[in-house]
Amino acid sequence: MTTQQPYQSSSFEVRNVSKDLVHEPFIVVFYLVPDFTMLAFSSAVEVLRLANRVLGYEAYRWRVASESGGAVQAICGLSAVTNSSISSERRRLFEECRPSMVVICADQDVESYSNKSLEAWLRECRHCGVAVSGIGTASYILAKAGLLNDKYCTIHWEKLPGFSERYLEVPVNAVIFQVDGNVWTCAGGSASLDMMLHLVQQHFGDETVAGICEQAIVERVRAPNERQRLPLSQKHGVLNQIMIKIIEQMEHHLVEPLSIEKLARSVKRSRRQVERLFRSELGRSPLSYYRELRLERARMLLTQSAVPIVDIAVACGFISASHFSKSFREIYGMAPQEVRRGRRIPKQLFLDITMNDLDEVA
Repeated sequence: MTTQQPYQSSSFEVRNVSKDLVHEPFIVVFYLVPDFTMLAFSSAVEVLRLANRVLGYEAYRWRVASESGGAVQAICGLSAVTNSSISSERRRLFEECRPSMVVICADQDVESYSNKSLEAWLRECRHCGVAVSGIGTASYILAKAGLLNDKYCTIHWEKLPGFSERYLEVPVNAVIFQVDGNVWTCAGGSASLDMMLHLVQQHFGDETVAGICEQAIVERVRAPNERQRLPLSQKHGVLNQIMIKIIEQMEHHLVEPLSIEKLARSVKRSRRQVERLFRSELGRSPLSYYRELRLERARMLLTQSAVPIVDIAVACGFISASHFSKSFREIYGMAPQEVRRGRRIPKQLFLDITMNDLDEVA
């Protein structure tokens, strides 16, 4: 279930740390799922390393785990050596070296990843008061383990449509990271740096965070409720505020598309004015651009979920499966059924499609 619920900072529940932290490091366990993203993992680790450097002592300690230990290959082809396993970490929950937080790092094909031992360990962490975090697409794993029931969370924008269809009871936001009690989720990429800086800020304040940012050459710390995708002004070079308002309305009404007339009235313009504005700024009609957004969501649902194609058509605002299939083939060069069977879609940006081609399927 996708929700627009704003981020609300909760009271920090990971562990009550203050001066005692000098003698008792905050322990983080990073669990690597095969094909994890190296950028998100390394960014999170570096925040902890730099925090120790700025503070002048070992305030944070971490170890890296996998299913059975050994090396795990990231999606970029590089491998990370782990020094722990699920069985070892389950024992450590009852030892002095038990973690304060467990961070799951994942990326591609996480929908099909299944590990009952991992899910059991995560539930044990929750029962023991250990904070649990998912980076990138790892919200799928937390949801499978039952840790996201009635918890606000986030996930990488590309996985959000499939996730929200699969876990209707989980309120998910398209923000860079979300904290709800003892559950921390992050969209991945460089957003893991922002989430871990938030962790350090909770422990040691803004001055320590500023010191880390200076060491890492980070210009600013993003707020948790910032959007994941590029602002329209950067993505398309659109500076016209009327255009931005119309496109935001389109993004919020994909299931039941608004008419161009209604969109025009919402910004106190005529349809003709809106048509001219879109052709001037984006080189195509508002109807064509609206169709792009809906087809992009459909593509994600086809590759990420088992939702029937006819239901995807309805969920993306198409009046029939045949109309949807025709529009999809015109844009992607293949039928929705072919994408569902696993064929790769050619890397074709909407901006490279001619306006006439789009208008034909509008």
